[in-house]
Amino acid sequence: MTIPNSQNGIQNDMEDDLPPEPVYQRFERQVAIRQISYYISGELQSPMAYAEMLYTLRTASETDVIYLHLNTPGGNFDTGLQIINNMLDSSARVVTVLEARAFSMGALLFLAGDDLYVHDNCQLMFHNYSGSFIGKGNEQHAQILAVGKWFEKVMKRICHPFLSNEEIEIILQGGDLWLDSDAIRKRLHQMNKGGQDKPASKSRKPVADKK
Repeated sequence: MTIPNSQNGIQNDMEDDLPPEPVYQRFERQVAIRQISYYISGELQSPMAYAEMLYTLRTASETDVIYLHLNTPGGNFDTGLQIINNMLDSSARVVTVLEARAFSMGALLFLAGDDLYVHDNCQLMFHNYSGSFIGKGNEQHAQILAVGKWFEKVMKRICHPFLSNEEIEIILQGGDLWLDSDAIRKRLHQMNKGGQDKPASKSRKPVADKK
C-alpha cells in the first residue's frame, strides 16, 4: 500500500506534476543464432565418418539449433552412442526429425533429441543388438554378459518412458517393436500430457509430438 506524501492533511499538489519514476529498467542485446542441419541417410558407419558433426555438437552455443534429419536403418552401435552422448552434452538445442524410417540405433538417435518431430508415413523399429564375438569360449561368454547388461542400461536410459519397461523387456528377449507415425505421435502426446520428461534429455525439455 502506498501512502501519498502530505502535509497537515493536504497532499502536495506539486508532486502530482512530476513525471512518474520508471518501475522497471529495459536492457537489450543481440546474439547470433545458427541453425545447422545434418541428414543421416543410410547406415551408420564408423565414428570417424561423423567427426565434424560430433565436433559441432560439442562446441555449439546455447543460441544454436541443430537439426538431425533421420532416414536410417541403424548401423554401428558405438557410432550411435557417441552421437547421442554428444547430443546430450551439447549446449545447443538438438532437434531430431523423423523423415522416413529410423530403425535400431536410428530409433535411439531419434529419442535422444530435445525436440522430436515426426512426418507422416514414417516408422520406428526397436530390436535387440546383434554382433559377433571372438576369443575362447569363456571370454565370449563374458563378453555376451557384459554387452547384454550394457545394452539394457542404454535402452532404459534412452527409450523409457517412450517405451514401457514391459516393452523394453520384450525387446531384450528378442522381440521387435514397430511403430508408425500415428503411434509415435500418440506416445509423445501422452508423455506431454502427463508431464513426463525424457531421461535422455540433458535439460528435461518437453518433446513435440508432431510437425
